[in-house]
Amino acid sequence: QVQLVESGGGLVQAGGSLRLSCAASGVPLRSVVMGWFRQPPGTEREFVAAVALFGVGINYADSVKGRFTISSDNTENTVFLQMNSLKPEDTAVYYCAARLPGNDAYDYWGQGTQVTVSS
Repeated sequence: QVQLVESGGGLVQAGGSLRLSCAASGVPLRSVVMGWFRQPPGTEREFVAAVALFGVGINYADSVKGRFTISSDNTENTVFLQMNSLKPEDTAVYYCAARLPGNDAYDYWGQGTQVTVSS
């Protein structure tokens, strides 16, 4: 059974930083694409960043390029999202997700963690 558990959300002032963690169990990170998504209040869920640990690479949404960094610790089976220079518009529930190779959609989702950036 695959489980993804996010942590690290909270309240931070604009310009500050947070690091989100996503602990995965039931699936080795090297075999999937791991992504971070977010859902701001009253809007659709949107893509933030993804990493393919079997060599495809890393990509980011334009809105977070240069500010957010996705990384992983394969020994801990954990993916991170380092968020710097946070803006009020980054306020959202952040979700991590895992996508099996060959699938177009993400197969597994975490429960989400709230990030609130005050101005």
